Amino acid sequence: MYDIHLHNTKTRKKELFTPLDDKNVRMYVCGPTVYDRAHLGNARPVIVFDVLQRLLRHRYGAEHVKYVRNFTDVDDKINARARETGRSIAEICDETIGWFLEDMGAVGAEEPDEMPRATAYIEEMKKMIEGLVLSGHAYPAEKHVLFSVESYKDYGALSGRSVDDMIAGARVEVAPYKRNPMDFVLWKPSDAETPGWDSDWGYGRPGWHIECSAMAYELLGESFDIHGGGNDLMFPHHENEVAQSCCAHPEGDFAKVWMHNEMLQVEGKKMSKSLGNFFTVRDLLDQGVPGEVIRFVMLSTHYRKPMDWTEKKRKEAEATLRKWRKQLDGVETNARPPSVEVMAALSDDLNTPRAITELHRLSRDDKKEELFASLLVLGFGDDWKSGLYRDIEYFALLEPLEVKFTQLRAKAMETKDFTEVDALKSALLAAGVEVKMSREGVELSAGPDFDPTKLEGLE
Repeated sequence: MYDIHLHNTKTRKKELFTPLDDKNVRMYVCGPTVYDRAHLGNARPVIVFDVLQRLLRHRYGAEHVKYVRNFTDVDDKINARARETGRSIAEICDETIGWFLEDMGAVGAEEPDEMPRATAYIEEMKKMIEGLVLSGHAYPAEKHVLFSVESYKDYGALSGRSVDDMIAGARVEVAPYKRNPMDFVLWKPSDAETPGWDSDWGYGRPGWHIECSAMAYELLGESFDIHGGGNDLMFPHHENEVAQSCCAHPEGDFAKVWMHNEMLQVEGKKMSKSLGNFFTVRDLLDQGVPGEVIRFVMLSTHYRKPMDWTEKKRKEAEATLRKWRKQLDGVETNARPPSVEVMAALSDDLNTPRAITELHRLSRDDKKEELFASLLVLGFGDDWKSGLYRDIEYFALLEPLEVKFTQLRAKAMETKDFTEVDALKSALLAAGVEVKMSREGVELSAGPDFDPTKLEGLE
């Protein structure tokens, strides 16, 4: 049995992970606000924490792990999208959740055990807010309810900021009813056109932060093992979650371990619509980039380091996965355990780059069963025969052409007449086949514009 060590944002160090109850290991991860397609950066925490929940299930047993990831379906961005489109909020949220689950499934992410929607926990949020008011940690003001940061002495400990620094550096809402500029909204009023619920403080809706505290408490308890998300959520979202949760349930510790993944760039620059480098997961999938390639590129960088998506990395990942797929063609699912080295790497704060290095070694040593088992732990398919990689169904079409191309090329190298080679290459390219030639040989693969009907007569 192996030990798992995780970097805890709260303590700023890597620690031995010891669950509160090894028969009930609990993890909460902040999910998306559902008003549009998930962009590439949204996929990173999904993939990172999908690997972690797989590791936890492997270590403690699938039935002993509970993984929760929420959907924020009450938010001003959703309200704005409804006004822009004339569609109902429910319709927008239902559609977006469907898109999200489909796209995340395409990159190999398993669905969590629980996927609560904020609107299903409004009563629980109101109850928590009421308790905070009664205990003096929150106060109503002009149809709002605000959390008093001065009432929680450890406010700022998670992000490592003092309240004074946060006031100086943050863009805080200037409102005359706030006792302190850093006090944050737990409840706010709604007008007739905005979703709302009746409450003791008037018709309104919850603030953003309270939803995760209420849902985590209801589904995981006052104390649980791991809370994850992108590091852009560390402040103010996670900082505020800690404050309100610990004050609402002082007998608990909320999350024992906090984990944050770094952000994503594209070709060395921040992803931005103004730079023309902004794209969704669906954009990539529709362009023919396999979901497993997106996953592989993501896992090639450690989760606590900034990740740079590049076309070069995409091509390298696709070539690697295609090579492994060919190498493992015909390998059956078996009970062989994954590589000890792969599991050691994952247990060392999810060191997926080191795990991938070990996969390359297994491939070089032709340890097929061990390679296959290790790929499964990393989330690369659950049924090899169902078609783990995009072009597996094209393999039977391309393999004989690859052999033919190799033979013609060898002959041309002797005769110096490349007429047939060039003609076949042109026909393959016209069919959307990617042709890669090297000293080791010829490799054919289905490109995003692949049309198998154009291969007829080439054999």
